[in-house]
Amino acid sequence: MAKKIIAYSLIKSADDLITSREETRAGFIAMALEKNYIVVPYIEEAKALKALASKVEKPNELLKLKDLQVDLLTASGLSDKSLNYLTDDDKMLAIKGLIEKFLEPAGDNFIDELIYRYLLTKGDALGGKAKNLAGLLGERKFLRSLISVFNIAGIAYKWMDTDTNTWLDKPSDDTDIEKRIKAFYWKIREDRLLILNINVPLVNKNVDLSILHAKPEDLKSGKQSIIHEHGKYVALGELKGGIDPAGADEHWKTANSALNRIRNSFYKRKLKPKTFFIGAAIENAMAAEIFKKLGTQAMTNAANLTNDRQLTAICEWIINL
Repeated sequence: MAKKIIAYSLIKSADDLITSREETRAGFIAMALEKNYIVVPYIEEAKALKALASKVEKPNELLKLKDLQVDLLTASGLSDKSLNYLTDDDKMLAIKGLIEKFLEPAGDNFIDELIYRYLLTKGDALGGKAKNLAGLLGERKFLRSLISVFNIAGIAYKWMDTDTNTWLDKPSDDTDIEKRIKAFYWKIREDRLLILNINVPLVNKNVDLSILHAKPEDLKSGKQSIIHEHGKYVALGELKGGIDPAGADEHWKTANSALNRIRNSFYKRKLKPKTFFIGAAIENAMAAEIFKKLGTQAMTNAANLTNDRQLTAICEWIINL
């Protein structure tokens, strides 16, 4: 059985799982390009702020421009979240502090100083988004591969829109829907429901990918949801999209711990759903551990996210569960 599983996932040795230098480089470039897309709104907002602030000749006159108050607060170093805890007096105190301590000393360059400080605070927000970017890109790549396998195989599916929480039929134009998918439903032999990022009650932890024997209407809110029926779980998996080799071992430790917790939680109920791992950064020692788990059937399947053949194979395996 173990040989059949490994052959199906195209993994014949631990070396097959290792992320190559070329794949790592491509991953870093993709991340850099995505960061450039994310930063565009901040740059455009800064340009608009500069144009509006240029209406005044002295820093203190900025207080008269009510439309700029939020931007002035940002330049003061206050995040959007922090504003919920401040009174109007607190906010005005922060703006006056910005003007007196930083803008006025800058003299004729006070507009540039304002923009620098605005972008500095926005940079913190960008940093927070960037931390989640690797996981987001990895998730999108997995979903796009899954959609492609559905399309090539001619398998109909439904998908849940994250924005509306509504189920939609397979679209004629599926451009960018991987950015909005919360769940999939399809049926080959039996009903299958794949749900992304849910807290599995039996495990009491978030699981990246959960596949259940269920229909769309079974995914309800509260205790009535299918996710509370432990015997309905067919497979559960961890997806790690980080491409940085320096973080590979940590990602694997986190995923391996999560998968062990899943197996132990279900085994206590005498249930044995399949478990799998998909990762972008897989180094030598990590690859050896994963391959060993596949060989002993401690884990059912695995794939390197950067390897298109492996990713397609594991998507095909998921669809045919």
